Amino acid sequence: MDRGNLLLVPGAWHGSWCWDHLVPELRSRGWATSVMDLPSTSGSPACGVREDAEAVREALRALDGPVTVLAHSYAGVPVGEAAGSADRLVYLAAHALEPGESVAGVLGGTWYEPGTKLLDVPEPARDLLFADVPDALATWAVERLRPQSARVFEEPVTGAAWQKLPTAAILCSDDRIFPEVFTNRLARQDLVRYLPGSHSPFLSRRGELADLVCEVAEVLG
Repeated sequence: MDRGNLLLVPGAWHGSWCWDHLVPELRSRGWATSVMDLPSTSGSPACGVREDAEAVREALRALDGPVTVLAHSYAGVPVGEAAGSADRLVYLAAHALEPGESVAGVLGGTWYEPGTKLLDVPEPARDLLFADVPDALATWAVERLRPQSARVFEEPVTGAAWQKLPTAAILCSDDRIFPEVFTNRLARQDLVRYLPGSHSPFLSRRGELADLVCEVAEVLG
């Protein structure tokens, strides 16, 4: 089955590498997959939501035909800002902001020292992000995490594509890092599915996640 294009957008501290083990599962199910990196995880504190959103737009412009976007965690912010040209969205434990909101604003403030430009990897990363990932694979992932520009959590967005496009939410029932306020927001979507386990099912439950992506895409039409 040809399911069309699937653009995979990683969250904060992550890069396109995080999809390496999921992509074969998706391709075996008929997806033409594309992955990308976000500028805000390049080590430059000058990169924020605007730069990440433009990177998403560029990635979408490079694809012909129907496009589904899979956004993980923070990626929901630039995807919401920039992915209005997509056909459907899948928010995997992803931040859904309304116009005028920022992540820090929704959370009631920052969790880091004011004036911080680059945020170190959350600790303990193994427990917060990869709790149910096999040891060797979790070590591989932790070694690849990179500092994150703090600007992305402070800048408000102007768009919310998830409010306009067919959108599904996938939530992780044992997620230790995804804020409850965003969990509750996604849980109100018309199409919601749940996976057991941690914030990173693209490593721990690859087959199950690939099946869910196929299922929700078919329901969204």
